[in-house]
Amino acid sequence: MAHDGRAGGGRAEHTGRDGDPAGRDTPVDTPPDATPVDTPPDDATPGGTRPGDVDPPGAFAAGSGRFGVPGRPLRRNSFLVGFTGALGVLLAYAVFLGVRNSAGILVLVVIALFLAVGLNPAVVRLRSWGLPNGLAVAAVTLTVLLLIGGGLVALVPPVVTQSGQFVEQLPSYVEELRRNEAVNDFVVRYDVMAKVQAAANADTVGRALGGVLGGAQLIFGTVFRALTVLVLTIYFLAYFDRLRRVGYALVPRSRRHRVRLIGDEILAKVGAYMVGALSIAVLAGVTTFVFALAVGLPYPFALAVVVAVTDLIPQIGATLGAVAVSLVGFATDLPVGIACVAFFVIYQQVENYLIYPKVMRRSVEVNEVAALLAALLGVSLMGVVGALIAIPTVAALQLILREVVLPRQDAR
Repeated sequence: MAHDGRAGGGRAEHTGRDGDPAGRDTPVDTPPDATPVDTPPDDATPGGTRPGDVDPPGAFAAGSGRFGVPGRPLRRNSFLVGFTGALGVLLAYAVFLGVRNSAGILVLVVIALFLAVGLNPAVVRLRSWGLPNGLAVAAVTLTVLLLIGGGLVALVPPVVTQSGQFVEQLPSYVEELRRNEAVNDFVVRYDVMAKVQAAANADTVGRALGGVLGGAQLIFGTVFRALTVLVLTIYFLAYFDRLRRVGYALVPRSRRHRVRLIGDEILAKVGAYMVGALSIAVLAGVTTFVFALAVGLPYPFALAVVVAVTDLIPQIGATLGAVAVSLVGFATDLPVGIACVAFFVIYQQVENYLIYPKVMRRSVEVNEVAALLAALLGVSLMGVVGALIAIPTVAALQLILREVVLPRQDAR
C-alpha cells in the first residue's frame, strides 16, 4: 500500500503546524543543541565575516537554543491592535515619568559615558603595550585621581589660609570703617545699627542654621555625585568593548557594518575632542603658572589650576579664569592687576584664533559658528555639562548628516 508519509513515524516536512504547508512561514523544529544557519548579507566577505565585525554571524539573533524555537506570530485583529496601542501609550508615559524623576542620575550617567569615551583611547594604548584590560583601566583611573588630588591640594590650602586671615583681620576692618566719617554718617542717616539688631532675631538665626545645614547637604551631595561619576566611569571603561558590541548587535545585521563604522568614528571624535580640550587647558595652566611666577602673584600653582579647569568650559571658561586671576592681581598690587588683564587679553586672542581652531579642526572638524551655537544651547539646557558635551555632539550629528542624511536625500 502506498504510504504518504503522514503516519506516525513519517517525516514532518510535508506539513507545518496547524496543517499549514511547510515552507510558508512556519519554522521547522530543530533540536536545542543544533547550530543555527545564518545566511550572510550581501556585503559579507567570502570568508563569511565583514570587515570590523568581531561577533560571529547570528550570535545574538539565534540565542542559546536552550528555550526552544519561537512560535508563529500572533494574528492581528482589532482588539490586539487597540490593546497594543494602549500599552504603548502607557509605556511612553511611564518612560516620561522615569526620565523626569531620574534626570539627576541620567546627567551623571551621561557625564560618566562622556569621560569613559574620552579615556578609552588611553586604555587602548596601554593594552597595545601588553597590559591586561583591568590593569590598563586601573592605571588610567589612578592617573586621573592623582591629577584631581593634586588640584585639590593646590586649591584648598590657599582658600583656607586666606579665609583665616580675613577672619583675623575682620575686627581691624570694622574699626577702620568706624573711623571713617562718611561711613558714620551713612550709619546714622539710615539707622543701620537698628536694622542690624532687628535682623538678628530667632528667625534669622534659624534661617542661618538652615543655610549651614543646606551647605553641608550641598557638600555631601557633591561628594556623592563625584563618587557616583567615578564608579560609573570605571565600570564603563572596564566593559567598554562589551557594551559597544551589544549596542551594535541591536542594529539589523544588514546595516550593522555601516553603523559600526560610523559609531566608531563618532567615538573617535569624542575621544579626540577630550584630548584636544585637555591639551589646550594644560597649555593655559602652564602659561599662567609661568606668568604668575614672573609678576610675583601669590599661590601661582593654585591660580594655574583654576585657569586650567575653567578653560575646559567652552566659550566662557577662559574668561572666568582670567577674571579670577586678575582679581587676585588687583588685590596684590595695581600694576600687577593691570599686567594680568593685558596678559589674558593677549593670550586669549592667541588661543581663540591660533591654538583652539588648529587643535579642534584636526580632532572634531566642527564649524566655528556651529560650535558657538551648540555651546550656548548646551549651557541653556544642561548648564556646564551641556557646554562640555555640546561640541562632540555637534561633531557626531555633522558626521551622521554628511554620511547618512544627505546621501539619502540626494538619492531620491
